[in-house]
Amino acid sequence: MQKFRTIDVEDKHLKLPPNLSNYEKAYRDYDLAEWARGEIEYFEDGKINAAYNAVERHANNENKNKVALYLLDENLFETKLTFFELNRLTNQFANFLKSLDIAKGDRVFFFLPRNATVFYGFLGTLKIGAIAGTMFSAFGPDALYDRLENSGAKVLITTTELLPRLKNVRRKLPALEHVITTKRLAKILNKHSDELHTSHTDPDDPAFMLYTSGTTGKPKGVVHAHKAIITQHLTAKYVLDLKPSDVYWCTADPGWITGVAYQILGTLSNAASTVIYAGRFDPKTWYQIIEKYRVTVWYSAPTAIRMLQAAGDELVKFHNLSSLRHLGSVGEPLNPEPLSWGHRVFKQAFHDTWWQTETGAICIANYPCLDIRVGSMGKPFPGITAGIVDDKGNELPPLTEGNLALKKGFTSQMIKIWKRPKKFKSYFIKSWYITGDRAYLDKDGYFWFVGRADDVIKTQGERVGPFEVESAIISHPACAEAGVIGKPDPLRGQIIKAFIALKPGFKPSEKLKLEISEHVKHNLAGHAYPREIEFVDSLPKTRSGKIVRRLLRAKELGLPLGDTSTLEEF
Repeated sequence: MQKFRTIDVEDKHLKLPPNLSNYEKAYRDYDLAEWARGEIEYFEDGKINAAYNAVERHANNENKNKVALYLLDENLFETKLTFFELNRLTNQFANFLKSLDIAKGDRVFFFLPRNATVFYGFLGTLKIGAIAGTMFSAFGPDALYDRLENSGAKVLITTTELLPRLKNVRRKLPALEHVITTKRLAKILNKHSDELHTSHTDPDDPAFMLYTSGTTGKPKGVVHAHKAIITQHLTAKYVLDLKPSDVYWCTADPGWITGVAYQILGTLSNAASTVIYAGRFDPKTWYQIIEKYRVTVWYSAPTAIRMLQAAGDELVKFHNLSSLRHLGSVGEPLNPEPLSWGHRVFKQAFHDTWWQTETGAICIANYPCLDIRVGSMGKPFPGITAGIVDDKGNELPPLTEGNLALKKGFTSQMIKIWKRPKKFKSYFIKSWYITGDRAYLDKDGYFWFVGRADDVIKTQGERVGPFEVESAIISHPACAEAGVIGKPDPLRGQIIKAFIALKPGFKPSEKLKLEISEHVKHNLAGHAYPREIEFVDSLPKTRSGKIVRRLLRAKELGLPLGDTSTLEEF
C-alpha cells in the first residue's frame, strides 16, 4: 500500500467556514429527512419534481432576479439568464412539448452544444414528467442512432449545424416523431404560455437518462429518478461547498452526468450563479474566465488540471485568481503531482471526488473540513455506506484490496438500465452495488483507488494498480500524462507498458525511457515499473477526462475497440 502525504485543513487557506464543519459527526448522525428539510421542497401531496427544486422555487423567492447562468460562447460572448428568466423559458418549453402530445414517461433528447436550450429544455422536460436525455455534441451518426433507437425518443432538439449527422439514420428511427432545431425553436417558444402547473411526480418516477460506454457492446441507458436531486443538492452544498453567493464553474459538458448533476440540477438548486463556457480548452482563456467572473468554486477534470500544469506556472501569474476559494476534481482519481501543483499555484487544494453515471451523484470525496491524504479518494458522503468486498459480496478488512461497493438505497442511485433488466440486476450482489472499481480502505476510513477491475495488472505474481504507476510516472518532470496497461508476457504473466505524453520542451529518446523507468522503480516498487514505454502525442480520453485504458490495450493487442462514442477525440 502506498505512502501518503497530507494537506492539513490549516494549509487549505479556507476563506469561508465550510458548509460541512464536522464530517465525523455528520456521517455518524446523518438523517436524510432532517438534511433535506428546508433544502428540498416537496409538494403538499408528498410528491416532488427535480426541475421545480432546481429553478422554479428560486424564481418565486428572493433569488428571482439573481443570475442563474452566465453562458459564454467560444468567442466569450455572454448571455445572462436570471432564475426568473430561466424558469419562464422552462415553462414555455414544457408547454411546447405538451402541444406535441408529449406525456409523462416519453423521452425527449438533446443533441446540443453548451447553450441555453439544453438547460431550459432539460428542465422543461422534467416539469411535465417526461424523461430527458442529453448527448455530447461530438457524437457521430452511429452514436446518435444507438441512443435514439434504444431510448425510443419521440423528440430531438438539435442545431442546424449538427442536423446533418442525423440524415442517414433518421429513417431507421420510427419512434422519433419530431426533430426541431434551436433556430426554429426560438420562434416557436414565443407562441407558448410561460405559465405552467409543474407535474407532481413520484420520487421514484424517471427523470433523466444517460448512456455509458460499453467495452464491446452497445452503450447502456442509465435511468435516474426525480429523487436523485436530493443527493445532488446535498453533495453540491457539502462537498462542492456551494453557497448562494458563489459564482461556480464546472467545466464538464451537459451531455455527461457531471454536467447534468452539477451544472443543471444540484448546483442550480443551491441558487449559485453558474458559468457555462462553450469553447475548447485553452489555459489562457480559462484563467481569463475565472478572473473576469470572479469564480469562487471551480470543478474540473484531472486531465484539464494536468494540462494547466503543463502550460506552466508563469501563465497563472498574469491573472488575478484570488476569487477562488474551493476547487474540486472529477472524472478519474487525481494524481498526487497535479494536486500538489494546484495547491502551490492557486493557494487552494483540489478536492478529489469519486462517483459514476450509475450513482448519479458524488459518493466518496475529500471535504473542505478534512485533511487531504494526497492520492486518496476520501471518505463516503453522509448517508452513503461504502465498503470493500470480495466477489461474493463479503466485506473485507482494512488494507485489503477488493471490489469497491456501495450499499443499495441512496436517492441518486440508478433505478434501471433502459430495456435491460438483467444487466441492471448484474450490478448487485447481496445488498451491495458493485462499482467495477478496485480499491482498499485504510485504517482511518479513507478509500484508495487501485484501478478498474479489468485494468488491474498482475505481474510476477503481484497485483499492480495502473493509477499508482501513472502517478509515479507523471511525477517525473518530463511527463504530462500517462496511461498504463498490462501486456501478456510468457515469463512474468504480464509486463507493464506505459503510454506517455511529454511536456513541451522534452523530446522522446531511449535515454528518457530508461530514466522514467528508473524513476518509477525508485519511487514506487521494483516490480511496478514500465518495462515498455511508448511516447504518444495524446491519450484516448472521455469527455469527463478519464483515460480509456481499454483502448490502449485493444490497440496494443489487436482487440476490438468496442464503443468509442464517449471519447473526446478518436
